[in-house]
Amino acid sequence: MSDNQNLLAEQRRALILDEVRRRGGVRVNELTRRLNVSDMTVRRDLDALARQGMVEKVHGGAVPVAEVRTHEPGFEAKSALEPGAKEDIARAAVAMVAPGSAIALSGGTTTYAVARRLLDVPDLTVVTNSMRVADVFHSAPAPEPGGGARPGAATVVLTGGVRTPSDALVGPVADQAIGSLHFDVLFLGVHGVSVEAGLSTPNLAEAETNRRLIRSARRVVVVADHTKWGKVALSSFARLEDVDTLVTDAGVSDEVRAAMAEHLPGLVVADRESGAAAASGPAGEGWDGA
Repeated sequence: MSDNQNLLAEQRRALILDEVRRRGGVRVNELTRRLNVSDMTVRRDLDALARQGMVEKVHGGAVPVAEVRTHEPGFEAKSALEPGAKEDIARAAVAMVAPGSAIALSGGTTTYAVARRLLDVPDLTVVTNSMRVADVFHSAPAPEPGGGARPGAATVVLTGGVRTPSDALVGPVADQAIGSLHFDVLFLGVHGVSVEAGLSTPNLAEAETNRRLIRSARRVVVVADHTKWGKVALSSFARLEDVDTLVTDAGVSDEVRAAMAEHLPGLVVADRESGAAAASGPAGEGWDGA
């Protein structure tokens, strides 16, 4: 997108619309930097596009109208969104995991980031319905000859099931496999988080599989960057009260942070600069696997 601040409004809005369709959504702060215009100008442009039925405004940005409730982006498309925030979240989330734990990871690009950092935690049993997450462990570098097992070696169980666009496995096979297991902690990715709708996904089968994961977990940790707040997809599968801890990134606004802290038992906000995490609530004080 151009950085020319003298673009005509029609040109600017065409560029914004193209970006929304290409990426599946945009943030106001991203557009102000790319277009070199004010926050107010971008918001007026989004208002105009929304009145024309071209986009739907969400908290902090806009998404395509046709994709608000039912569209499920592919894994590669989602991987390009907020990569730095996902790494911050993963770093904070893995600090909650003790060696020897039984861990479950749902599908998603944020849980994928968590999985890569779990490679350094020894003696884990990992259950996942994500083909991408399973591949993280299966493709990890082998130890040097004579060096023994890789320090972070884990036993990985892939549930089976029907593949979604984001490479998660869902449906009766996945549900049955998950229902017979018990996890110390579940790291759960979501499409949307809101006070009214709780956790939601555009995929009905994935909603049921996520419910099974939650029921099988002693502790539920949602990993979701700040762009997920305020989004509501087709199917809700859990209330905020069903979550023990939500781990998000420092891009979350003070207003949203207050709402999260009010409705979630525990909140952890990853701080990229210090490498630390700000916690609130009893569940946000860390977990030692006990």
